[in-house]
Formats: sequence, structure tokens, C-alpha cells
Amino acid sequence: MNNYIIFTDSACDLTEETLADWGVKYIELTYTFSDSPRQWGNYELDAPEFYQKMREGGVAKTSAININGFIEAFEPIVADGADVLYLGFSGGLSSTVSSAAMAANQLCEKYPERRIIVIDTLAASAGQGLLVHLAVEAKRGGADMDAVAAVVRENILKLAHWFTVDDLVYLKRGGRVSAAAAFVGGMLGIKPVLHVDNEGHLIAMEKVRGRRTSLKLMAQKYAETAETPDAGVVYISHGDCIDDALTLAGMLKEAHGVDVSLITEIGSVIGAHSGPGTLALFYIAKER
Repeated sequence: MNNYIIFTDSACDLTEETLADWGVKYIELTYTFSDSPRQWGNYELDAPEFYQKMREGGVAKTSAININGFIEAFEPIVADGADVLYLGFSGGLSSTVSSAAMAANQLCEKYPERRIIVIDTLAASAGQGLLVHLAVEAKRGGADMDAVAAVVRENILKLAHWFTVDDLVYLKRGGRVSAAAAFVGGMLGIKPVLHVDNEGHLIAMEKVRGRRTSLKLMAQKYAETAETPDAGVVYISHGDCIDDALTLAGMLKEAHGVDVSLITEIGSVIGAHSGPGTLALFYIAKER
């Protein structure tokens, strides 16, 4: 019943050690810096070094995983007689999960006795990681692959993503805000609070002045929308701003008595688009 592997990709921003401990396989997204043709894996540079390169003007550009990459990743598993449950980076932000689905179709034709379930988590960073966590817990509880897939699907549109960025220039590069808005926001200290919608896209929700105000707003959104504010799994991810992550965790602990389950660094693939100083909060809400 449990002859299947939970699989994800490095956009989940869980460490390699955590994934190994959970028995989760992963495929690694890559990026390049504009001054070099070298492709870097998500885990190659540690977060402080990566973000320092960005602060010094380095521009990182990411690449989706293609079909062949997934075939190479999945085939050894199915050839060895196991099935695959892949929880992928939001299709609203990357074509990666589409490539996984096409690879799965090809492999299931070649290995008709095997199954590969591909789920678009509509999530990113530790939000995707939180869904992986729920899948692992269900599997450890004895659930078969279909039951685990059902747990994930039931929670996708309840998984809240709230985040803020320190510098709008990185969202400008990705087309999330205009050049004029980025310039004015920088001059006035505007800190947008953004969300990931039901299609897995980033959308701006609020604009506040000052970093601490943005953290307070995120804590307020948690209070208003969390399914069980005093319990449940809560993740925070950060782009080289651990002090802010701890401050937000402290706000949630003081107001609701909830302990943040995991504080993790935002990896290079997500950080390339959000920049240093990004802070994100993830939890199960009444609705996304």
C-alpha cells in the first residue's frame, strides 16, 4: 500500500536535510546570474551569499524544469517498481508542473503498471513545503497514495500565503509592479503585503508604510483568517532577514499562543524574484 515516493522540487524551500529525513525526493530548479552563463542549483549557494550578490547588483534569472529533466528524475523510481506522488511548484508562476505532467504521461505509457500523480500545489516557497509536510504526515499515518493526494488537494485552496518585500525593485523586474510604483514606493518606504491567489498567482493586497507595519498586517491577516489561530502548522520563510522572521513568530506566539513549526530560508529560485528581505507567512486558513 505504501510502495510510493513523495516527490517535490526545490521551490518548496525545505532544506535537503529535511527532505531526506522525511523520505521525500526532489528535483532541483536552477538559475543563472546575468554576468555569467553558469547554471546554479537552488542549493549550491547558501542564502546569505546569494542575497549578498543580489544586494551588490547581481540579477538572477531562473529556469523551469523541462520534460526530460522529469523523465530522468521519475524513471528510476517507476522502473524500480514504485509509484510517484509529485507535489509541484505553482503552475501560476512556472511551467515546471506542466512539464512534470507530460513526463508522467510518457512514463506511464512505458510503465503501464505504474502510477504517477502530479499535483499543482498552486503554492511556492514554504507554502509548498507545508503541503509536502501534510503529505508526509499522512503517509506516515499509513495512508496510501490516493489518500495522501486527497489530503493535499483538500488543503491547497486553504493554504494562505502572506508575504512582504523589502525592496520593490525585484518585483518590478518580474513585472509585478510598475517602474514608477517601485520608485515612489522606495522613496516613501512603502512595503506591499502580497498574497498568492486561487490560481497560484502573486497579487498585491495592501500597501503600508514601514517594515514593522507590514509585519503587523501579516499577523492581523493570520488572526482574521486562520482556521485555528491557536493551533495548526505555521511556517515562515525569509530572504536573509531572520530577525524579522523571529519578530513575526513572536507576534503570533504572543497573540495566539501558537508556535511556528518551521522558519526556513527562501531559496535562490524564489528569492531571485522577490529579493533579499522578503518575509512570508504560511498556514491553513478558512479559505486561501
